[in-house]
Amino acid sequence: MPEKEIGKIAHYFNKIGVAAIELTGDLEVGDTIHVKGHTSDWTQNVDSMQIEHASVEKAGPGESVGIGVEGHAHQHDVVYKVTE
Repeated sequence: MPEKEIGKIAHYFNKIGVAAIELTGDLEVGDTIHVKGHTSDWTQNVDSMQIEHASVEKAGPGESVGIGVEGHAHQHDVVYKVTE
């Protein structure tokens, strides 16, 4: 599946299942992301995302977004957007 690197996990909030992602590319609600690291490798749809606790539909390079995740994420995991 073609994919493009769009950021890295900055922090993972275990108790609430939220990952903070530092974006280097564009991300929109509805996109599919693939998180990959030493022990992480999972894919999911982005159902919602927030910047500073405010819901947003899309974000771009230089922004930090929080998204609810189904898998376990680790700091420095790479986030890809599935482009197919």
